[in-house]
Amino acid sequence: MTSTVTTADIDLIQRIIPHRYPFLLIDKVVDIDGYQSATGIKNVTVNEPHFQGHFPSKPIMPGVTIVEAMAQTAAVMVGAALDMADKELLVYFMAIDSCKFRRMVVPGDVLKLHLTTQRGRPGGKVWKFHGQAMVDGELACEAAFTAMMDAPAQ
Repeated sequence: MTSTVTTADIDLIQRIIPHRYPFLLIDKVVDIDGYQSATGIKNVTVNEPHFQGHFPSKPIMPGVTIVEAMAQTAAVMVGAALDMADKELLVYFMAIDSCKFRRMVVPGDVLKLHLTTQRGRPGGKVWKFHGQAMVDGELACEAAFTAMMDAPAQ
């Protein structure tokens, strides 16, 4: 049941998670190691809608969208590993813990979202992850979060 997918491009991402513009916050997922770890890539651009109001004179990626990008990376990692493409996987936050912001993320940055699974197993619905968002090797954000992943019976 576990897939050997190691990279998810935008097409596979959209087949695994339901998010779409303006709330699809990752461009690619690489280094997928089963459901244990993966790295999401987000190319931050000034034309994203949140920059119109956050903040017009100094665009900064909102912290909540960084955490959401981590969660999307985790969902794609698990979804790819468990062959969930085209199976209507839904993911819901249950908790966000120990979240810290260390650096602003601005247009032009490449955000690398390093995710590891702390708890979860194939067939289980509740998963816990640890994420670190990095820009140029510098920590921008880190958080632990718990999510429920569910797909309708096929």
